[in-house]
Amino acid sequence: MAEGGSSAAVQQPFPLQDRVAIVTGSSRGIGRAIALHLASLGAKVVVNYTSNSAQADTVVSQINSNSLQAIAVKADVSDPAQVKSLFDAAESAFNSPVHILVNSAGVADPKYPRIVDTPVEDFDRIFNINTRGAFVCCKEAASRITRGGGGRIICLSTSTVGALLPGYATYTASKAAVEVMVKILAKELKGTKITANIVAPGPVATELFFEGKTEEMIKRLMDLTPLGRLGQTDDITPVVALLAGDSGEWINGQVIRVNGGFV
Repeated sequence: MAEGGSSAAVQQPFPLQDRVAIVTGSSRGIGRAIALHLASLGAKVVVNYTSNSAQADTVVSQINSNSLQAIAVKADVSDPAQVKSLFDAAESAFNSPVHILVNSAGVADPKYPRIVDTPVEDFDRIFNINTRGAFVCCKEAASRITRGGGGRIICLSTSTVGALLPGYATYTASKAAVEVMVKILAKELKGTKITANIVAPGPVATELFFEGKTEEMIKRLMDLTPLGRLGQTDDITPVVALLAGDSGEWINGQVIRVNGGFV
């Protein structure tokens, strides 16, 4: 360090060293990128998946190239018993309470239907995973995450809550409910030093985003962003990392829209 410099300016190379993080829906897309990024900062990561064990195992292998720092655990986030088992597996594997939950699991409707054309069954499926899943994970986290410092609950939403795009009603509503729930959760956790926040990406180039979209739809969404491009997963991960670490402690009960000016 240069003479006269402040020790506070020295960045810790592994700010999440030995903290245990569960990242739901992290076998692909934004969740995968978050799991890899938190691991690079020293976190011990539970890679959660629902169906594709091969993808989850690939993420774990990337993280564990030097030491055992990640495990893959199958769990349906809408099932309370499976979410409890997810937390149990994390505590058992790393002999530690969970410090961080990042709830990234979610689904959209690749048909992008108007409300009048949306089957009730599709509405129920999306709310079951996106809204009930977030509720179940937040409920478990609120009682299991370490208290007294370093406890973090982070749920992913979407910037369509602000954009209000036709064809996205069910998906957007399912995430809007999560935003309200997490804001209230932050207040209910008063005294625990656990923070609860939302990260709401705009259009990000992932499998979930591209599914069902025409080139015209993609171009239209890009044109709505002042920076003129789709987001990348690496645009989202630093914001999640900030909220997960000590330097993000004063951010609580907030929705952070990470979208390049999309809304």
